[in-house]
Amino acid sequence: MPSPETALAALVSTSGQAAAVDTAMIAKLTQVAGDFAVNMALALVILVATVIAARWAARATRNGLGRMRGFRHDPTVLSFAVQVVRVLVFLIGFIAVLQRLGVQTTSIIAVLGAASLAVGLALQGTLSNVAAGVMLLILRPYRVGDLVNIGGNVGKVQRLDLFFTQIADANNVKIMAPNGKVFGDFILNLSGQRTRRMELKIGVGYGENLNDAKEALVRAAAGHEKVLADPEPWAGVTNLLDSSVEMTLAAWCKSEDYWQTRADVFQAAKEALDAAGIEIPFPHQVAVPYGDEDDRIIAPNDGVRLRRRANPSSAGFESGRDGDQNEA
Repeated sequence: MPSPETALAALVSTSGQAAAVDTAMIAKLTQVAGDFAVNMALALVILVATVIAARWAARATRNGLGRMRGFRHDPTVLSFAVQVVRVLVFLIGFIAVLQRLGVQTTSIIAVLGAASLAVGLALQGTLSNVAAGVMLLILRPYRVGDLVNIGGNVGKVQRLDLFFTQIADANNVKIMAPNGKVFGDFILNLSGQRTRRMELKIGVGYGENLNDAKEALVRAAAGHEKVLADPEPWAGVTNLLDSSVEMTLAAWCKSEDYWQTRADVFQAAKEALDAAGIEIPFPHQVAVPYGDEDDRIIAPNDGVRLRRRANPSSAGFESGRDGDQNEA
């Protein structure tokens, strides 16, 4: 058996080794924690710098393109380019943050490359919106500030980005239209031309003088200050309806004055026809009672006075004679 002195020496040696291991482990953990703290601090600094750089790059892009003659008065291209630059700066900063935290970005890129087909199929709608946004930017069927009709929604274009076209209608309702649907549908740019023609359809009676009606309508349109003299206003018969002759009044004005000028010319046309004594027919409702053949009457313009009759075969009413009063 070992002596007590030998056992005590072995115990002291083992305790020393354990203490040395604990000290080394604590030192290693302290070093790892310190390195992680330093990397985390640097990552936060890179993130803050990325945000600042993105704002600066966006501002510089806007100012730089704003000095160019081709983009100076085109906010559509400016907003689109600024957004692309901002996204690129954020992407570079995000990769730098991952690298500082010890993430192998090359492996992430390899995985994304291997899964590109699946990602493309899953995001085909989003990618089509991006491609459509680029095509809209290149072809420019409309610009920011234009009045457009997209998918039956009429509004003013406020923004064009990578995914959506934002418009605001007459009630100031924000409408987000995906670029893919916008590019694949009809686009009506209502303010794409400097001038615009209005067509007002007004019915007049068959017994009226159509030449006088035409002169009254043309005179009403020409008297408005916003109606252009060239091309001059025109009026003519365009259809024969059941109870009226349809006349169309055509006049030109500037695109920005269209809606108010159209309303004013409509009112002026109505007042001009009234002043000329020309009737504008409108539907009349006539009450015709049914019953026996000999009880049928022609309803006068001021209505028919009916009184109850005892014969049930006449639907409970009979035409009254002059001087008759309605019976209870």
